[in-house]
Formats: sequence, structure tokens, C-alpha cells
Amino acid sequence: MKLVINNTKDDLGKAAAVHAAELINRAIARQGYARILLSTGASQFPFFDEFVKQDIDWSKVEMFHLDEYVGISEEHPASFKRYLLDRFVNIVRPKNAYLINGKDAPEATIAKLTVILNEKPVDVGLIGIGENAHIAFNDPPADFNDTRAYKVVTLDARCLQQQIGEGWFKSVEETYKQAISMTCSQIMKCKSIISVVPYKVKAEAIYNTFTNAVTPEVPATLLKQHADCTVYCDADSASMLTEEIVAEYV
Repeated sequence: MKLVINNTKDDLGKAAAVHAAELINRAIARQGYARILLSTGASQFPFFDEFVKQDIDWSKVEMFHLDEYVGISEEHPASFKRYLLDRFVNIVRPKNAYLINGKDAPEATIAKLTVILNEKPVDVGLIGIGENAHIAFNDPPADFNDTRAYKVVTLDARCLQQQIGEGWFKSVEETYKQAISMTCSQIMKCKSIISVVPYKVKAEAIYNTFTNAVTPEVPATLLKQHADCTVYCDADSASMLTEEIVAEYV
């Protein structure tokens, strides 16, 4: 796992977007198409602002996304499907966008997406790391051995508080308690992974990720086992890391 620290969230967003574009264009040049995996949330805003500006033949790109709340309408401001439609799909118009509909029956949705995912590998996974160090909605302790593509999970208390803190909901009562989430093992199948993690609220998660051995109690530590994973931080999210830790991963 490689660590890149940028001074600001905007610098981070641009650097990660350029890196992602390079990987996507390389895949298109090699095989005529690219498959990508996208995450959502407030931490991804700086990335998407730059990502949609990149010189990519989007007509050759297929996208999947990590997770969606069970039961949520795409009209709800917190819908991840709505997030991706507004910030990515309706801007660049990719060849295919395999979005999760929170109103559909979860098991039927999972079965359909699993078939499509299994057709070809995902070339580039763009994922975040949660305040509790979750990847997708795999809260600690995460199941690293679940071989399914997606599953229904119940969100933990800290995860729900993050959604409130980011402004998607006003209270715990308003939140959706379950979600369809890509599993850890499926995320790890991506050929390359870029993780965009700005903001001070992520500093503890970044510290725990880089200072712990691989453990389900800190789900993002699993990324250390990936052959091509780069984590992008800004000065705030990297603020708890020592020079020694940084030197180990740059």
C-alpha cells in the first residue's frame, strides 16, 4: 500500500483523479474498455469535481458502486444512487452504470449485480475509508472471508453518526439502518485501488489503518494486502501520522 499526502483537499482530489484517469486509459488501451468501482460521501467531493474533467473515453467505461441504503428512494438527498447520477453519470455518460436501487428487493439486486460483476474484473476501484475505518459499509469487525459480491449489512452506531455529521440526515431516527454493501473480498478483486481520504475527521481512521497489522477491527488495513493500492490523504487526514510511518509507505 502506498501513501500520498497532499497539502489540501483540492490538491488531493486532482492528484487522485489524474491517477485514476491514467489507470482507466491504460485499461482502455490494453483491452478496449475499463470497468470502475466508485464510492460516495462528502469525502469524495474533491475527487469527483476533478474526475469528471479528465480526458477519458467514457463511452468505453462501465461503472459499479459500493453500497446503497436498503429502502431508500433515489429521490432522497442521501441516496448514493442519486449522488452518482448527479456527480458522475449524468455528466460523463459512461457506457453502463450499474447502480443499486435501494427500493428493489435486496437479494434480487445482489444476484443481478453478482452476475454482471463476475463477467470481467474491475480495473480500478475508487473507495473511501470511513471514520471507523470501514471500507464500503463493512463496519468493524469486518468479515474478510465472505466470498459474496454484495451482502446486506446492519450499520453500526459510529457509521450512522458519520452520515449525520456529513449532513445527509438530521438524527439517528432518520437514518437507514441497513445497506447493500460490496464485500471486502470483492473490493480486493479490483486490479488497482485508489482510496481518497481527506478531512480531519478521518485522521484517526488513517492512523489506525497505517499503524495496525491487518485486522477486521480496522477494516481498511486489508488494503495493505492489495498489490496496487494508493491512499490519498490531505494534511488534515494525515495529521496523526509520524514521519516514520509516512516514510514507510511513501
